[in-house]
Parts: sequence; structure tokens; C-alpha cells
Amino acid sequence: MHNLKILIARFSSIGDIVLTTPVMRCLKTQFPQHQLHFVTKRQFQNVLQTNPYIDKIYYLDNDLHDLIYELKLEKYDCIIDLHNNLRTKMIWSSLKIKRYAFDKINFEKWLMTSFKIDLLPYVHIVDRYMEVVAHLGVKNDGKGLDFFIDPNDSLANFDLPSEYVVYALGGQHATKRLPLKKQMELLGLLKSKVVLIGGKDDFLTGDLLERNCPNTINLCGKITINQSAMVMEKSMKVYTHDTGMMHIAAALQKPIVSIWGNTIPRFGMYPYLTNEASIAASQELEVKGLSCRPCSKIGFDKCPKGHFKCMEEMDFSQITD
Repeated sequence: MHNLKILIARFSSIGDIVLTTPVMRCLKTQFPQHQLHFVTKRQFQNVLQTNPYIDKIYYLDNDLHDLIYELKLEKYDCIIDLHNNLRTKMIWSSLKIKRYAFDKINFEKWLMTSFKIDLLPYVHIVDRYMEVVAHLGVKNDGKGLDFFIDPNDSLANFDLPSEYVVYALGGQHATKRLPLKKQMELLGLLKSKVVLIGGKDDFLTGDLLERNCPNTINLCGKITINQSAMVMEKSMKVYTHDTGMMHIAAALQKPIVSIWGNTIPRFGMYPYLTNEASIAASQELEVKGLSCRPCSKIGFDKCPKGHFKCMEEMDFSQITD
């Protein structure tokens, strides 16, 4: 195959971008002659800038038309559209190049959330991403996800225990997060020291947990995404909701206890682990048998039914710290 200049498009979010990393690695290692560019939002720069398989990154700052003008100058051979939304379609239409697009299975997800009719494929989203580039002769190397920690970063300002587990308490939507009292219940069952990670919006919750659960250290809002990855890398296990930190933890091949509220692992975005020991030590926690679940493929600010049983009835008895 002759040298290609390829544009990969995925604008959000942290977790979704991490889930695309096997595509970049397999493309670049199997066809090193190709130029590989990536386009995303500026806020996800730290997730990609250390990735050695990407030759160049373009960022959507404000004006899509300005971005399209820059991309036109590159004269790409094709676009691998792993987002498949209006913006990426506008880019493809403007560039007038061949497009390999990801099927978001929105109809199947709608059937599942609206009528609980399960026609979802038994395929992880990573493997569905890989199907998009199979047309280019790319094969999945089975090495899992990538997250490249910036070696210039440091945790020297933070006094971490020698042994600890991590609880990533964040989540973009409230229905993906345990309510505070359930978080306290979970932390009360853990015997290990627990380091809390999350964004600035999670700081107050982390502060409450730190003051009420003596085995916790709150780093929410105090560290970057890269530093959060460093904290998880040194941990024994990661407890996390269905969020970007879960996928970064999977990229680091950590044992993961994933906590599922309104979303379900069947959507194909459960931790993509390839390390057998980590797989064996991982668990999925969810309340099964609820007629209202899943209620959304993304999430809500509050439970549409008002009872939030998918989190309030979560059973932690099977957890092994």
C-alpha cells in the first residue's frame, strides 16, 4: 500500500479518545509509512500529546471553518471518522476525501433504553473501532488501550501511602455516580488506604468523604489528568464509575471495580483489559433486573423515575479489597 496521509477524527470525551488508541497504534506499527493526524477538542490535548503514534494533532478551539481551512491544506487521502457526528461529517464533506466511518449503533441503543429490546452486538467498542480500519488492512494486535504518562510530570508535592487503592468518584452525569451516602458506605468497607481522584467539581464531595472516612486522601481538583494516571498506575486497584478514568485505568492494566448506574456494560464500553491477572481481579457492580435500566446511553442530572434504584440498591458485599 502506498504512503497515505490519514486524518482520525474524535472530538470527545476523555474516555472515548482513550478507547481509540488501539486504532492509532495498530495503524502506525503495521503501516509506519503512513502519516497519521488526529483532530479533537483543545481540552483533550493532554490525553494525546504524548502519544508516539500520532504525527500531528489539530484542535478545535472555536471556529470549525478555521479548522477546516487548516485541514484542507494537508491534502489528506482519507478520514477515519470515529465520532460520526455533524462536525466530523462537515469536515469530511469539505475535504472531499474517502471516509471510513464508525457505526454508533444509535438505533440499537435507543431500542435498549426506550423499550429494553436488546439488539446490541456482543462486541466491545474498541473492536468496533478496529472494524473501521480493517478496510485498510489493519488488525487488532491485542495489546489493549494506551495512555502515555508524561515523564516530566511529578507527584513529589503529594504524600501518598506506600500501598493504596483509588476511587475515581467523578462522572459527567449524576446518574452515573454513586450518591454520597453510598460512597461513604463503599469507602467504609475498604480496608486499604483510599486516594480520591476527580475534577474540581468533585472537590467538595471528596472533602466530605475525607472528613468522614478516615482512610481517605482527597486529591480531587488538585491534580491533572496526567497526575491522576500516575496515581492510578501506583495503586493496587481502581474503583470507578463509568467514566474516562475507568478507561485510563484499563490502559494502565489495573484491576478495576467498575460501578454502573443508568448505563450498562452491554453498551460495549466496559474496561478493555488484556492482562489476565487484572481481568481476574476486576469486578462489575450493577443492580440487575430493574425495568427502568438502562434509561440513557449517556446520563441525566437526576433519576428520571425519582428513586435512583440503580445506585441506591447497589450491593457492595461481593467486593474484595
